[in-house]
Amino acid sequence: MTPVPRRAPRAFTLIELLVVIAVLAILASMLMPVFARARENARKTTCQSNLRQIGNAFRLYLQDYDETYPHVGDPMLFMGRKWRWPLQPYLGVSGRQTGPLTSEGFNPAVLICPSDPVALTSYDGTSYAYAAAFYLRAATTPTDKLFWAAGEVMQAQSEAAVTYPSQKVLAGEWGSNHHPVAAPELGWWDTRGARNFLFADGHVKLVPASRIRSARDGLPDPNLTVGGVSGIDVE
Repeated sequence: MTPVPRRAPRAFTLIELLVVIAVLAILASMLMPVFARARENARKTTCQSNLRQIGNAFRLYLQDYDETYPHVGDPMLFMGRKWRWPLQPYLGVSGRQTGPLTSEGFNPAVLICPSDPVALTSYDGTSYAYAAAFYLRAATTPTDKLFWAAGEVMQAQSEAAVTYPSQKVLAGEWGSNHHPVAAPELGWWDTRGARNFLFADGHVKLVPASRIRSARDGLPDPNLTVGGVSGIDVE
């Protein structure tokens, strides 16, 4: 019996290969934004988790210090960078302050949002700001004072002074002053025009800019210190 010769498999034509490559490129272009959004959502989740831990630190501090909030400690800077020092024992953050603007052995831990890598090398490594420290004006204010609104200076406030805890911001992703002034992300990292904030009642929420009350200059106040300690920051 004469064997039937095997037919060699047909190779892909150049056109077929180009079609396959084009299809793969289209799929990749469709999936890359999805993956990017998923990564950013994961970062935002981490940022929210950080703020919840910071909220727990505030709670423990209040219990240990007669239900009084910590001082700003750095009235010359919008974000009141040194507010984190009193909370470090409650956050598991290491480091030693060596000067008004410097520290050594600093482990940022929960103080860095993954969406804000610049903070690792700027302003002593923190992505978050104490709401009491925003919109400061006085150049020679004693560091034992506490700011709760633009131009207002008062002694450290008690927890009981917060009239609307569910609408009063304690800390959050701040105005990104460590970015260039002209940076498009200044003040709002999220592409939806929102940032994560920790409120005085302990909850954390992504707040859109449209819900933020205006500052005294008539502009939306990303720093959320409009109404003072007893005021309402978010509508």
